[in-house]
Amino acid sequence: MQPVADRARSRSILIGAAMMMTVAMGMRQCLGLFIGPVTHDLALTTADFTFAVAIQNISWGASQALVGAFADRRGSRPVMMAGALVYAVGLAVMLMANGLVALAISGALIGIALSCTASSLAMSATARAVPESRRSATLGLVSAVGSLGTLVIAPMAQATVSGMGWRMGMALFVVLTLSLMLPAAFMAGGADKLPARSGSNVSMREVLGQASRHRGFLVMSGAYFVCGLQLVFLTTHLPSYLALCGMDPMLSAEALATIGGVNCIGSWLFGWLGGKFPKHILLGLLYILRSIALFAYFVVPPTPTSTLAFAAAMGMLWMGVMPLTSGLVAEMFGTRYMATLLGISFMVHQAGSFLGAWGGGLIYDAMGSYDRAWQIGVTVGVIAGMVQILAGGPRRRRDGMAQPAYATG
Repeated sequence: MQPVADRARSRSILIGAAMMMTVAMGMRQCLGLFIGPVTHDLALTTADFTFAVAIQNISWGASQALVGAFADRRGSRPVMMAGALVYAVGLAVMLMANGLVALAISGALIGIALSCTASSLAMSATARAVPESRRSATLGLVSAVGSLGTLVIAPMAQATVSGMGWRMGMALFVVLTLSLMLPAAFMAGGADKLPARSGSNVSMREVLGQASRHRGFLVMSGAYFVCGLQLVFLTTHLPSYLALCGMDPMLSAEALATIGGVNCIGSWLFGWLGGKFPKHILLGLLYILRSIALFAYFVVPPTPTSTLAFAAAMGMLWMGVMPLTSGLVAEMFGTRYMATLLGISFMVHQAGSFLGAWGGGLIYDAMGSYDRAWQIGVTVGVIAGMVQILAGGPRRRRDGMAQPAYATG
């Protein structure tokens, strides 16, 4: 039986990881609420604002592997706490912005901060805090709690922006970062004192070499590109799309809050399912179901009812990828260099995020419509899901038997 002191430490790590991630991701997913007021106040275009969001996503992706490698070698606590401080600085730069350059700088800082405080390091800490038998379900639970931020922050931010202006909304985010995210990062960093539960007998160089040749890892990472494209397109452009259709601005916040609330169920569910069924198949089905939901929503004019129903469907499918991809990486290579490997796959995810944010803005500015953007998102989502299901599983031996899919030693 696990000693009481170890159980208390594990509980503290899990609470800290969930809280850190819920604030970091909750604020990031609400940035689309600022498009209208920021572009109006600073005389910018939609593409200008979404370019800054795209810079955030590409800097997040570009820095994630390096941040993960540093955390694996030197410890995650200082990285997480530094990330919370950089997040606050990035938000402060946006708060004082008077043009595109400041917004882009803010985006770059927030992207680097997310490398330190969002999913990859939080999931790595979680994986080290629990035994393998409970890993998938616990990853799903922490991911579920980590999604509550959108549920709470979205209506809070919209009310602040509507009542006191977008700069006060940014000031609110700075306060949340320093008062909640920073102490949560300290708690999650307790994972540094725990031993890696598997994969500790090989060097980082050897693990990276294995990953570069591992079909399952490469397919998972490629499909992750589409995940980033779909989700960031939605969080960035849904408020603008609803405004274009004449909907109440508060509906955008309600939709984002609904995504965050229902995602609590979806993240836990996919984490639980990942402990019972092949994770690569669940991932593929998730991408395909997302595409079906996107098609069903955008093919007809939106209403408040259809928007909230769509948000609930997407919430069920939102961050369920996190326990599945994190669990896959832990099964493939163990937890010793998990932050590094998640960072590598996340670089591909963020390339999709960059395209989803900026590309959506470019398409809208060029065509005055989001039709082509969502059509592309639906098509690539179905393709990614099919490839993930068909090619993301264990290899077959010549005798027809399935080889062990992943190495956990």
